[in-house]
Amino acid sequence: NGAVPNMKIRALLGLILLAVAGCATVPADFKQPGVTVLSVTPRILNSITPEFDIVLRVTNPNRDALAIKGLSYTIDLAGTEFLQGVASDLPKIAAYGEAEVKLGAKADLVGGFNILSRILADPASPLDFEFNAEIDIGTLYPMVKVNKQGVISFR
Repeated sequence: NGAVPNMKIRALLGLILLAVAGCATVPADFKQPGVTVLSVTPRILNSITPEFDIVLRVTNPNRDALAIKGLSYTIDLAGTEFLQGVASDLPKIAAYGEAEVKLGAKADLVGGFNILSRILADPASPLDFEFNAEIDIGTLYPMVKVNKQGVISFR
């Protein structure tokens, strides 16, 4: 019976066409948004878990506005995860525009103790830091991955 294989071939071709059409909706000239870490500031709270405010500058080099659907991020100090967080209520970035994105993050208590003990053991030694984020700007676009590295000195 040749009808069943023909149906399978047609279904497969239909799926391939849908996949190709989905890829075609991403503009060919799409450019990755830029992300800069402006500040990481501790909050003054009466909590055992330290919390921080993080401010990012997001720039949009594209001709269309970007609506950020969500964002997940971590900050590592001295190779240890120190802060992590997620956000979903984020601003729309105008075409060829920029905006500050304010985030809140909670410190990992165990990682925080490890870092604190390292700072107390050698306060003059700088610490490596790494900021990692994944920004979701919609299902039609690729996830924007951000990795920023540097050194923090306490002198």
